[in-house]
Amino acid sequence: MKPTDAALLPAGVRAVPVTTWRNAQSREHSDWLADEVPVALVFNGISHAVMLASPTDLDDFALGFGLTEGLLASASELLGVEVREVPDGIELQLEVTAACAWRLKERRRTLVGVTGCGLCGAESLSQVRRELPRGVACHLEPQALTRAQRELQCSQAMHKLTGATHAAAWCAADGRVLLVREDVGRHIALDKLVGAMVRSAANPAEGFICVTSRASFEMVQKTAMAGVATLAAVSAPTALAVDAARSCGLALAGFVRGEGLVAYTFAERLGLCEAPRAGERR
Repeated sequence: MKPTDAALLPAGVRAVPVTTWRNAQSREHSDWLADEVPVALVFNGISHAVMLASPTDLDDFALGFGLTEGLLASASELLGVEVREVPDGIELQLEVTAACAWRLKERRRTLVGVTGCGLCGAESLSQVRRELPRGVACHLEPQALTRAQRELQCSQAMHKLTGATHAAAWCAADGRVLLVREDVGRHIALDKLVGAMVRSAANPAEGFICVTSRASFEMVQKTAMAGVATLAAVSAPTALAVDAARSCGLALAGFVRGEGLVAYTFAERLGLCEAPRAGERR
């Protein structure tokens, strides 16, 4: 049931007047929409990217985006974040170390005369498939993944009201949901989660990430950059995502719904089959 008091709404949700047509009758009432705001990420005064995002957990977003896009070599390179509301949206003013700022300036310099590929943070096609770290494998049972997806569905306050947001969760090895972040963008929800994981000192070797979206190449890449070795998605992966997961040692499960799932890589680590013998490949 939707709340009638706007003061009870979670951050990132706004009430608007609507007219509903059902059963041959119209009715005027209030409904709730997810906010979608332009958010600019500015590193030491230099604008790097503008994303459309939910205006929540922006400190987590700044840190997570910096790490999963390879802009920050470590969390220690982010010295501070100032959230500024401006007429056209929100600016995240990130103060970073001199080493990080130098790398960003070098990347911007290469933009001249280069055709972009359209992926955030990539100036050329050669930067799309960057080398990904291999996380420490966490052996799981399939019931842990299905439990996580059920618990995540119950933890989406914004989605329950609006039906318009994605979520990403950090889960214990038994499937308990420990951290959740929501956003209108699936990639941004994952960035926010990674930032929250780092701030809470979560050990990426002790659990897995569960998402309420398809498993695209970028979702696999961001999970790997966070040092997590398993990604469980409610929908399908893409072929490129499966290739990337296999190459970086990430166990990838899709269609995690009800009591079922499909393992696309490393099924043995999800408790679905025996581990391959030495010399065998899957």
